[in-house]
Amino acid sequence: MYSEAVKDINFEISEGELVGFIGPNGAGKTTTLKMLSGILTPTAGEARVLDFIPWERKNEYRKQLALVMGQKNQLWWDLPPMESFLLNKEIYEIEGGQFKKDLAELMKLLRVEGVVEKPVRKLSLGERMKCELIAALLHHPKVLFLDEPTIGLDVVAQKNIQDFLIKYNQEKKTTILLTSHYMADIAKLCRRIIVINQGKIVFDGLMNDLIREYALDKIITIFFEDEAVCPALGRFGEVLECDEAKATIRVPREKVKEIAGQILSSDIPVRDIDIKEVEIEEIIRGIFSKKQ
Repeated sequence: MYSEAVKDINFEISEGELVGFIGPNGAGKTTTLKMLSGILTPTAGEARVLDFIPWERKNEYRKQLALVMGQKNQLWWDLPPMESFLLNKEIYEIEGGQFKKDLAELMKLLRVEGVVEKPVRKLSLGERMKCELIAALLHHPKVLFLDEPTIGLDVVAQKNIQDFLIKYNQEKKTTILLTSHYMADIAKLCRRIIVINQGKIVFDGLMNDLIREYALDKIITIFFEDEAVCPALGRFGEVLECDEAKATIRVPREKVKEIAGQILSSDIPVRDIDIKEVEIEEIIRGIFSKKQ
């Protein structure tokens, strides 16, 4: 007796796409990446990446892909990252001149020139993840699988990784499939997202389409000229928070312009208003709750 980690999922990714692959814990994200990279063999179904069947583990295929897992090391813990880079040079048969050129470029882009000679165990989490990316990219993979690459990183380190991935994807046209629990990663990096829950795909499309389909409300923030008038705001929408300086209300998407106009023409001492989409995290939570 066994449980199905992934069932009836079907998707295609074009060359050069950077696609977000998201879902709650246990949804099947990492299992899917492990199958596509050849680590796991599925009990049924078919998959092709670069016209290879991943779990056949042919060397021609393995030389064209890379897998980076935020919670697992590929670098040798007690050795400097440079030693792992040199090992990958031999494994992937990278020509010496090309290796030096690409390594220098990657180190400069990720700003790790000063750390690659230190033992991995002495690096910060952000420095280690940057070096993990370098090790994965030295052989110019056509496909890059990223499983939680920014997990545990601080905001600055997350932004550095995000900026690098955007630039690298644009310049190298590497196809990237990214899983992340940080919706900031997905929102910044991915135009298209695939949402998986309980082993099944529940959405596959553009981020903007996801917002239009599932974000039925918008958020209006009202900044007050002088004192707050919190009780008076309930007639416009659901009051989420209110203090002396500002208030936030939720309103139906189709009525946002009408309600914003009503607020501005009312007797409320409005200094400014701001209209935003509902946070992507909330949209995703709503999808999952409806698909249980």
